[in-house]
Amino acid sequence: MPVLIGEIVAGTFEEGELLPKGEDLASQFDVSLGVVRECLLGLQDRGLVEVRHGHGTIVRPEHEWVRFDPDVLAALLGGRRAAEVLGEYLECRRILEVEAAGLAAERASIEAIDGVAGAMQRMRVTAERARQNRAAERHYHEADIGFHRAVIRAAGNPALGQMAAPIHRALATTFGALARPQQRFDRGLPEHQRILDAISKRDTDAARLAMRDHLLTVEGYLREYAAGRMRRGRRRPARAPG
Repeated sequence: MPVLIGEIVAGTFEEGELLPKGEDLASQFDVSLGVVRECLLGLQDRGLVEVRHGHGTIVRPEHEWVRFDPDVLAALLGGRRAAEVLGEYLECRRILEVEAAGLAAERASIEAIDGVAGAMQRMRVTAERARQNRAAERHYHEADIGFHRAVIRAAGNPALGQMAAPIHRALATTFGALARPQQRFDRGLPEHQRILDAISKRDTDAARLAMRDHLLTVEGYLREYAAGRMRRGRRRPARAPG
């Protein structure tokens, strides 16, 4: 199934196009027809195709794809439009988390603020470890996500947390690409501390502004990442004809 997902996302099969017949797919992948049927149903569950009995399996428009499905997400982020897709998730995050920070400043309990402070401390500890050991960067990324989840919990709206969860999952695997480690630590830690300070002081406007500024920094990393991908693409040698 990942192969077909990748081909649909890459445009090998375009919107409205029929996939090969089940028998042909079974032969191509050397699997049973039953396995192919299960695979096609999986693609349908992810919004990628529509199985029309007696007619075939048709690729659906991209806006109908389940973009938070891990397999679909992996294919999107592995393609040539990775930066564009990341931009979508970061935009969603900005829409949700700026207001979440304001709500946290307005109504978080003492325990919830302590939770944000604890998450901030974990970021500092993991950053110090990651400065010395690149293999530990993953723990810093996890602590970063933990901080933002703590802010959303502090907002006191469980539905908001469920809305943000798939966005955080989508971004968790991409932080390593978006900025140089030292830059993340030197800019990220003070920006997160500014968010915590505003929430602790119950300053809703300052909390929103601090979160907005931080997420705009992350979006700046995205532009840097996208520009790097374009430069690498231009440096690739042209393929010989034939």
